[in-house]
Amino acid sequence: MTDGAIAFGPVLAVVLAVLAIFGAAVVRFGQLGQGRAVLFAAARAVVQLAVVSLVIVGILKSGWLTGGFVLLMFAIAAVTSARRIGVPKDLAWVALAIASGVVPVLTLVLATGVVPWRPIAVVPIAGIVIGGAMSATSQASRRALDELSSRHGEYEAALALGFLRRPAALEICRPSAGQALIPALDQTRTVGLVTLPGAYVGVLLGGAGPVQAGVTQVLVLIGLLAAEAAAVLVAVHLVAAGRISRKATEDATCR
Repeated sequence: MTDGAIAFGPVLAVVLAVLAIFGAAVVRFGQLGQGRAVLFAAARAVVQLAVVSLVIVGILKSGWLTGGFVLLMFAIAAVTSARRIGVPKDLAWVALAIASGVVPVLTLVLATGVVPWRPIAVVPIAGIVIGGAMSATSQASRRALDELSSRHGEYEAALALGFLRRPAALEICRPSAGQALIPALDQTRTVGLVTLPGAYVGVLLGGAGPVQAGVTQVLVLIGLLAAEAAAVLVAVHLVAAGRISRKATEDATCR
């Protein structure tokens, strides 16, 4: 590192390769999944960030291009989440769940001027919030659908007791879906004590002082909590309403 910046060069390339191979080996030999998935994800990250690095300067010179880039990030997040949940046919509903978290948070921080209307500020904040809402939607929906599938008998029992379909489904899937907020809660609770998250470190590396870095990180963490909470709530209700459903669980949800 020079002047606080990570040096680009052959050593960095070797370190990245070793880390990716190590992660893949752990997953493969620990029988946690397919090790090649780790290698593929690492390779995609390198290629995608290289492309973004080449075009981001031009994008940040135009407000319209910046807006288009944010929409592109959102579209990719929705497609990724729908595939991760296993419901590509329900892409529009997955997008709605993500948007329910992203739109209010970005609207508030931009409308109040807390985050300036400058591309260099809008893009990273939007990316962080969209990414968090995407992950929360994926986790909440997967857990909700899994619960409805594995506890179908309890769902039927709730119907027999007089519950309507949607409330019955919520009784089954809502508690587990709420666990999708645990990572964001833990990160917020332990910030500064266990971890110094990316926004904090990035602002410091950019030359700002510790106070400004702390303010930025607090905004990011609390904004993420709000976005993910809203996304999880909408996602679990969409699952209970049968809008987000797999074939195996369609009978466990109402249409």
